[in-house]
Amino acid sequence: MEIKKIVNLLEAQVDNPSVGLQDELFLFISKITPLVNVDLLIKNKNNQTLLTWREDGLYPPGWHIPGGIVRYKEKMFDRIIAVAASELGVKIRYNKTPLAMNECIQPRRRVRGHFISFLYECKIIGQLDAKLRYKSGAPKPGEWAWHSNCPKDIIPVHGEMYRQYL
Repeated sequence: MEIKKIVNLLEAQVDNPSVGLQDELFLFISKITPLVNVDLLIKNKNNQTLLTWREDGLYPPGWHIPGGIVRYKEKMFDRIIAVAASELGVKIRYNKTPLAMNECIQPRRRVRGHFISFLYECKIIGQLDAKLRYKSGAPKPGEWAWHSNCPKDIIPVHGEMYRQYL
């Protein structure tokens, strides 16, 4: 089958790329192009950093800075607000100038192996969901905790890029 027909078949499967893509298509795209994402650096009055537990099969389980991939025709600032709502259940204020921009290439990863990541300093408006607060034992996906320094079980890519901010 020629490539033009394949592309037409794929396009026919995409209703509205601005709201996201089917997993299989998204993972394929992540194999052939860099992805742009935003990460939210949130500190409390004690200068601790808010991290959430990630366990999604894409990276080893670990703590990470909340973040998300910018959708097609979505403004980066809209993705910041969406990440705060979906991962933390809160509204935020953010500094419009990123603290950092990192290009991350994972040579051994085929899926989601190339990112351009923007780190934004954010402040929480309201309260985090106390039911999702990590208390003890093995963390569960989506739980959050304040960290005074970089934890040993941070996902490796965030440890490499963001250690100086934690």
